Amino acid sequence: KWLSSPNWHLYFSCLRILTIMSLQAVLNAAIPDHDADAFRPPRTEEPLYLDSVVEWLFGGLSHWDAEHFLFIAERGYLYEHNFAFFPLFPVVLRGLAETLLWPLSNWLSVRGRLLVAVALGNSALFLLSTVALHALSRIVLQDRRLALLSSLLYCITPANVFMTAGYSESLFAALTFGGLYLLEKGFIFRACLALSIATAARSNGLVNIGFLLYLPSLHAISQIRLYRTTTKGHSKVFHYIWVIVCLLLTSLLGTAIIALPFCAFQYYGYRTFCTPSTSLESIPPALLSLAERKGYRVPDENGPPPLWCMRPLPLLYSHIQDVYWDVGFLRYFELKQIPNFLLALPMATLGIMASYAYFQANPELCMRLGLWETNASKGLDKPMPGFFNPRVFVYVVHSAVLLVFGTLCMHVQVLTRFMASSSPVPFWISAHLLLLNEPLLHRRKTSNPSVQLHSRNSCKHTPQNPIVALLPHFKTCSSTTQSILGYFLSYWLLGLALHCNFLPWT
Repeated sequence: KWLSSPNWHLYFSCLRILTIMSLQAVLNAAIPDHDADAFRPPRTEEPLYLDSVVEWLFGGLSHWDAEHFLFIAERGYLYEHNFAFFPLFPVVLRGLAETLLWPLSNWLSVRGRLLVAVALGNSALFLLSTVALHALSRIVLQDRRLALLSSLLYCITPANVFMTAGYSESLFAALTFGGLYLLEKGFIFRACLALSIATAARSNGLVNIGFLLYLPSLHAISQIRLYRTTTKGHSKVFHYIWVIVCLLLTSLLGTAIIALPFCAFQYYGYRTFCTPSTSLESIPPALLSLAERKGYRVPDENGPPPLWCMRPLPLLYSHIQDVYWDVGFLRYFELKQIPNFLLALPMATLGIMASYAYFQANPELCMRLGLWETNASKGLDKPMPGFFNPRVFVYVVHSAVLLVFGTLCMHVQVLTRFMASSSPVPFWISAHLLLLNEPLLHRRKTSNPSVQLHSRNSCKHTPQNPIVALLPHFKTCSSTTQSILGYFLSYWLLGLALHCNFLPWT
């Protein structure tokens, strides 16, 4: 039975990494780069012996926003718009370049070592995120098969290229899924630390505060219900007060811990540009020339402060999103953006289907926000495992919030990687639909030898990766399987080919 197979999510992750590294090098060499209007800082460092080899092998991983992360790791936060990219990932890259890869400093420049750090670091981080997602899925879904299938689908995520290129998606996913797993296990302080570090990687880590407010509240309500039936008199009142005080302290302290990196980074941006201590003479001429040509703002102690410094709440991040990226409510709703909406439609469809299906299956649970039991559910010793498990409710709400915000207030094409690195729900609903509609994976038929997913030349009892086993039967699979696997695999390959050659993608 593939349910009792080895750690396929780890093996599949390793196979994915090797395939991507090979494919991106070939595609980057075979397809000429598009002359995109993207951030391309000049190289101010002399190339060393192995730089050209590393550029050929891993150059496809350094395009689009990856250039910002690499530039920050090499030069720090020089330009104002660099502050749209949070500091944890550049710190990780520079740390790898200066420690693990330091012996190569005579053969590789700083940029060359940073490119190698991208390949090694994101490969390891993706493995960690796969393990974290599998552990989180096991504890929330209470279904080993659904958890494994979700993790395998995560290995062929539509946001594939961004999990390997010089982006912070893999780092954020590993910290977010790991933090949520710790929170589900009851290790609140450790979970807060993990989610706090995640906020240092991406701004949407702030949304994870919702989990910290919800899950302890759920536990507190359970405690109050337990005390109501087991204690009497003044002792009951004391327990109520104690549970409420603990909940408030946990919520306030946890919220502060998770939000601290965001606040500290905004304060650093304020000090850099509103009270600068550097002059233009300290900036390399080539980088200063780029700023003059492109209109990038640099800190200058002799110049006037930017206008955003005069606002009541001077948030540099909001200013950058508004001025540089033109991000705002309904700003992206233009006819010329229809292709980008179509590009994000599959991921949006998964999010909508997840919310609709969960509400249809649990209308009463959704109406009471999953916070207390009804008389009908009290008699159940254990909730039904699977996607409609009550514990999934908060994750569906989180996914819906990300979907609405990403659609209305962001560049909609980034919705694919935005949700794939922040929420397990797209993979849970995809795995749920596969198990529900694919006869080769159906619960009642997996024990039938005639429906076993084994290759013709393999031993009958040899375990096999169920996703790989479905591919030879793709034409005979259900339409649901064809749609889901077709979406995942096509975006997996197209993203690699387009992104690595400076062509627009999600």
